[in-house]
Amino acid sequence: MKTKIALGIDIGGTNVAFGVCDDKGNSFYETSVPNASYETPELLIEEIYRLIDQQGLIESIVGIGIGAPNGNINTGTIEYAPNLSWKGSIPLASLFEERFNKKAILTNDANAAAIGEMIYGNAKDLKDFAIITLGTGLGSGIVINGNLVYGHDGFAGEYGHFRIIPNGRTCGCGRKGCLETYVSATGVVRSVTELNSPNKEASALSQMESISSCDVFDLADSGDAFAEEIIDFTAQTLGSALADYACFSSPAAYILFGGIAQNGAPFAAKVKSYMEQHILNIYQNKIEIRVSALHDKNAAVLGACSLVWNELN
Repeated sequence: MKTKIALGIDIGGTNVAFGVCDDKGNSFYETSVPNASYETPELLIEEIYRLIDQQGLIESIVGIGIGAPNGNINTGTIEYAPNLSWKGSIPLASLFEERFNKKAILTNDANAAAIGEMIYGNAKDLKDFAIITLGTGLGSGIVINGNLVYGHDGFAGEYGHFRIIPNGRTCGCGRKGCLETYVSATGVVRSVTELNSPNKEASALSQMESISSCDVFDLADSGDAFAEEIIDFTAQTLGSALADYACFSSPAAYILFGGIAQNGAPFAAKVKSYMEQHILNIYQNKIEIRVSALHDKNAAVLGACSLVWNELN
């Protein structure tokens, strides 16, 4: 094909989504693979190369954008990501460059999602917002005056590792009480066993051997009292945290993205209600809670692609 395209890759805690798109956001190919299937990043890269090559798209790629947990845009490395099986410092951008012979840019996965939302999604009208990605962990991308906040070392925007409960749940980062241990798909499942409730024993959740966060939301929708308590606890915990984060950047909106956010307006409304209860009065009724418009298009993949177009412009 003659159209210039970018390869965008979103490395999540469970799956790796990737696809190719042009500078208008038109997608030509997209798929995902479970990252647990690849013991080394080199094996994953080889699989991505093979699948893209099958589509006849390699020669049209002008660059590669990568969103990854603990991704550092300054060095192109993933640094000690707690929710990935690959440990230590991974020079992922250079590994992609070696295999594809294309320029590769890597940043935090939530930052990539924020760029995608700003260019293609529900943040087109915003210059000050934060995206909250609710997947295996909890990530955040902070935009102030239209610019992503990276900090001096490339690691700004780790809301998931704010410690919200002293000596609370053990986190993959090695500390205790981090927000993502309560508010994430993993955190919702942990609440099934770790929350005490008189409704627990009678809940259908107590009879299930394998539970996902989707199961909890589905049962809550059907009136399971314990599942409803878990969803309310999750929304309260997130809403309270977002109330505190407002003091840092005074965003016009928080945008919820990821598996939990796909439960849509009812969950967002709960989060908004609890945020308003806990927020400093100077911020009251000024901050929207929006849900991503790009769940079906994958904001993180589009955002990763847009890293390439930003580099070329």
